[in-house]
This record gives sequence, C-alpha cells and structure tokens, in this order.
Amino acid sequence: MPASDALISSIRAQEILDSRGTPTVKATITLQSGARASAAVPSGASTGSNDAVELRDGDPKRYFGKGVRKVIAHIEGEIAEALKGRDVCDQAAIDAALIALDGTPNKARLGANALLAVSMAAARAAALVRGEPLHRSLCEKPSNLLPMPMFNVLNGGLHAPGSSLDFQEFMLVPMGAPSFSEAVRYAAETYHAIKELLISQGHSTAVGDEGGFAPKLMGGNQAACELMVRGMERAGYRPGEDIAIALDPASTSFYKNGRYHLSRSGNQVLDSQEMVELYQGWLNVFPIVSIEDGHAEDDWAGFAAMTRQLGGQIQIVGDDNFVTNTRIIQRGIDEGTANASLIKLNQIGTVSETIAAVRLCQKVDWGTVMSHRSGETEDAFLSDFAVAVGAGQMKSGATARSERLAKYNRLMEIEAELGDRAEFVNPYR
Repeated sequence: MPASDALISSIRAQEILDSRGTPTVKATITLQSGARASAAVPSGASTGSNDAVELRDGDPKRYFGKGVRKVIAHIEGEIAEALKGRDVCDQAAIDAALIALDGTPNKARLGANALLAVSMAAARAAALVRGEPLHRSLCEKPSNLLPMPMFNVLNGGLHAPGSSLDFQEFMLVPMGAPSFSEAVRYAAETYHAIKELLISQGHSTAVGDEGGFAPKLMGGNQAACELMVRGMERAGYRPGEDIAIALDPASTSFYKNGRYHLSRSGNQVLDSQEMVELYQGWLNVFPIVSIEDGHAEDDWAGFAAMTRQLGGQIQIVGDDNFVTNTRIIQRGIDEGTANASLIKLNQIGTVSETIAAVRLCQKVDWGTVMSHRSGETEDAFLSDFAVAVGAGQMKSGATARSERLAKYNRLMEIEAELGDRAEFVNPYR
C-alpha cells in the first residue's frame, strides 16, 4: 500500500458483551485505503488498586451501571479527532498521543478501555498495511517463541464464589510437551480426566469464569492440588515431568488487617511468613513450578520473604502488585519481590506500554506471563502479542469456553504458520 493508505480515516466504537455478559468496548479503525481493523478489550474481576482505570457509565438503569457509552463517545469524539490522518504504522506515536490526550496517570479521564481498544485496533490495522500477521508486524524483531501455556482447571476465590477454594486459579502446566499443540492436548486430556474424577465423586462440574471447575472439595485448597495430580495420572501423564502445577491464590482477595483468612479451607488465619511456610510445605508434596500473587498486593515484605526463601525453587509472579507498570515493576526488581511478572494489556492501557513492561522484565531475566482476564471476548490479540514479544508463558483459562479456546486455537494457527521456525521451550528448567 502507498504511505497515504496507512493514514487513519475514521474510528468507530461499539458496546459489546464480554464472557460474563458485562459490557465492554470494540473499536474499529478505517484507513484511507478503506481497510478496516477491529479490537475488543477484556475486563477483570480480580484487579490491583493501581490498575489503569476502566471507565463505566455509572447509570444504574443500564447494565447495573456498567455500560460503556461514555467510552464510545470518547473514542468517536476526542480520540478519533486527535488520531485522524496519523500513520497507523507508528504505534509508539499513536500510543503517546492517546496517553497525552487522556492526561491522567491512570487513564481515568478517557478510560483505559477506550485507549486500549484503539491502541490494539491500530496494531491490527498496521499489520494489514504491512501485509503481515500481527505476530510478525507488532515488534521490530518479532519472536518465534510459542508461550508455555498455563491452563486453569479449578476455579476459586472471586472467580467462583460458590466453590470451596480460597485460591483463585489452579493451573496445569504441560512443561514436558514437545510443542504447543501437544501441550494443548496434554491439558485437554487431563481436564477431561479431572472432570471424570469429579463426576465419580459426586461433585458438580459447573465451571467458573475462566472455564475451570468450581467444586466443593473436602480439604479445600490442598485437595485441589491432590485432585490435579490424580487427574494427570488418570490421563496417563507423569506429575512433575509431563505436567506441573501453577497457582494463582490472588491473595489480596482474602487479606484483611495484615492476615490471610483462608475461610474456605478450615478457617485458617495466617501471617505473611506462615503463608510462605504453607507454600513450602506444598512444594515438598506437589509438582508446583509457579505461584502468582502468593501475597497481597500491599504485602511487599511478604513477597520479598517468599522470593528469598522459595525463588530458587519456583517462579514467583507479581500481578496485582505490579499491574504491568514499568515504574512499579522496577521497584519489584530493586527490592527483590518476585522473579516474574504477569502482563495484562488492560492493566496499563496501551500496546506500547505493555511491550515496555515485557522488555523491562526480559532485561533482568525475569519471567513474563501474558494473561487473559476473567471477562474475555473472542478477540485473540493476546496470542499474537505473546509470540511477537517472546513472552515465553501465557495463561488463558481452561480448555473450555470459546473465549478461552480462541486464544489457544490462534496459537496453534501461529505454530502452523511458523512451521520449522516455531520454538517451544520449558521455562522452568
């Protein structure tokens, strides 16, 4: 295409529903060539206090106040006017313009959901202009690395209020798989084996927001790990060799007055060090390779203690404390409060800022885990992004629910596109 055809002609937006039936926004950029590209943003239930602000209408007569008509007005008004005529291939300039237009440190005026929808759509439009898939177009030096997936098979916490699990996510990590597509098979077979075990024990197989089962297990959180190991074995896999376990306790959700209240698991009340000891005990029994948000977002001392004591054995991931913000991640690096960061596009609000967060982690050899949100759409932008930046790890829920599978299916497409160039490695060795 000639350069003029890469210029933005118009931007429109639409209120759509996410996987929880809650409104979110989809933006569409039209170029002077007539080419169009769209992107839809997700929404999270478990959020950090420093997340970029997701703007909602607040009108109780529409969607219980969660409508996004204000976001649409911002996109089709101020944002469209500011970006009209700009080169869609200059992602950094577009994102800088969006940030400056909002003018707040947390995207509160226009809404991070408004900015991100446009930022993502611009990246897609640029790929069209260049005639490349998004995973090749997004970065100057794109990666060929497929991420090691983490599959959420048991849900608790805020994602499944009716379950017996305080911890939010119990995930399968098929670290022994030789390829991404085989990793999907390992997880899918184990997911069904766990379902069979639940049925045989008379448990419900209803699922939480991310497709994981949400049973009422006697023994709570530890029983969930035991069930996962049994499921691996039932499916014919070796725990700790073919498949391991990753946890996301989302500890902020049960942290009150300086203590961790595991009300669904025997009403335990633990301090920061006792949480570390709990995890250490589990590492002696279960094949756990990664723990995300093992302490509350404000418990930096607890994170640091856990990293000192367990960081040589497992990956310790910060999420609610870091919120994909380079300034806060740098503090975590300086204070030794983790050895990996979760990466969520809508925590920070633009594609460029998200890439910067990944690059900062990679610079100091931290792990990076690309992540979906509990309220998702069928948009698989996350998959292309994970490959483009060489994130190395990604979680997108269970091998169930189409908004989750869209991400995994897209990654299998990318693997096929790359052919012999595709790379897939175990990041926990």
